[in-house]
Amino acid sequence: MTVQFIDHNRQEFGVEPVCAALQVAPSTYWTAKRRPRSARALRDAQMMPLLLVLWQANYSVYGTRKLQIAARRAGHGIGRDQVARLMRQLGIRGVQRTKTVATTRADPKAARPGDLVERDFTADAPNLLWVADLTHVAAWSGVAYVCFITDAFSRRIVGWRVASNMKTQMVLDALEMARWNRGARLEGLVAHTDAGSQFTSIRYSERLDELGAVPSIGSVGDSYDNALAEAVNALYKTELIRGPQQGPWRTIDDVELATLGWVHWYNTARIHSYLNDLSPDQYEAAYTATTTDHNQTENHNIQPTQNPG
Repeated sequence: MTVQFIDHNRQEFGVEPVCAALQVAPSTYWTAKRRPRSARALRDAQMMPLLLVLWQANYSVYGTRKLQIAARRAGHGIGRDQVARLMRQLGIRGVQRTKTVATTRADPKAARPGDLVERDFTADAPNLLWVADLTHVAAWSGVAYVCFITDAFSRRIVGWRVASNMKTQMVLDALEMARWNRGARLEGLVAHTDAGSQFTSIRYSERLDELGAVPSIGSVGDSYDNALAEAVNALYKTELIRGPQQGPWRTIDDVELATLGWVHWYNTARIHSYLNDLSPDQYEAAYTATTTDHNQTENHNIQPTQNPG
């Protein structure tokens, strides 16, 4: 560290004055400079730029654990302690999730479906439980409202929409994207939301009926009754909207374009602890492969019936 400090300041002050201030003999500095770099120092010098590139490529949000996983998957064998040490030297760290702000505006006159989820945001397969919620982003030109629809099985964002208002149409647009991604008819799907007026509207209920889905709504004022959807909103705010090297957000179009990139990264590459450190797409691909292998095994084990005639 002393050598690095002298290297950093020698152009401005000279070696001898800096050594005198540090009470270090100049000969000690020059001896250290001529000494061959250790294997650890060479390894650190190799890994630091690689870690920085990986950290920046993942929205500059990964902490030690996820950055180590990303490095290993990129083909770089590195320990967690080394990652932590090099992150400190680089001056980088993971982001921490921020507190969410309620966006729901309930319609007290609207009839509300019951809560079919009761805080159990798990599913055994895709397209059994979707959750949706709204959030907002302040831009210089106005407020951008964002709707995400998430599959509880894989945490995959199946539909989303950014708009300049919170009208029902923006929710319908997100639902239409989800239909395009997952299928026009999904019998048995539960679509869970909060009690926002967009989700209790007749148009939204009719669209769910066309999809074959059953609506479910949590209680008003209870964030835990839509916790998964609000967790997605919190990640979005932490990793993109308020994330390192992001913003300021000038227009709603800027927010929409950035959201497009973040959703693609979130679905295809982001490491999710809940998904055994896979991305949603990887998790669903693994499920599909396992299900296909299981079905093929069962079909292979079925013995043909003998014709008695």
